[in-house]
Amino acid sequence: MNMYKSINMLLRKFVLILKNEDMRSILFLMVITLFVGTMGFFLIEDLSIFNSFYLSFITLTTIGFGDIHPVTILGKTFLIIYGTFGMGVMSIFISSLVKYYIHSHESHKRHQSDKHQA
Repeated sequence: MNMYKSINMLLRKFVLILKNEDMRSILFLMVITLFVGTMGFFLIEDLSIFNSFYLSFITLTTIGFGDIHPVTILGKTFLIIYGTFGMGVMSIFISSLVKYYIHSHESHKRHQSDKHQA
């Protein structure tokens, strides 16, 4: 039951995030960035769609297992450009999530404090 509550709370927070126009825009930019990376690796490196997405994702999250990597000069060049741009997008995305969470948490605490004082 505790796991159900945690998942439910996580989904409610995600819905709240999607209601914020700035967060929707950043999430959309993140999805577009992953799509561009996936299609780039798919076309340049002749990887499967799944492996292309996997490479895009592990690049942006800086996990970088090294099990899949570009082997062509064009693929390596694409990775350099994609990684540089994508890391910036990922940084904006994560910092915006943290900022939104802190703001909503502080707002919730203020609201609770105001209720107790009234």
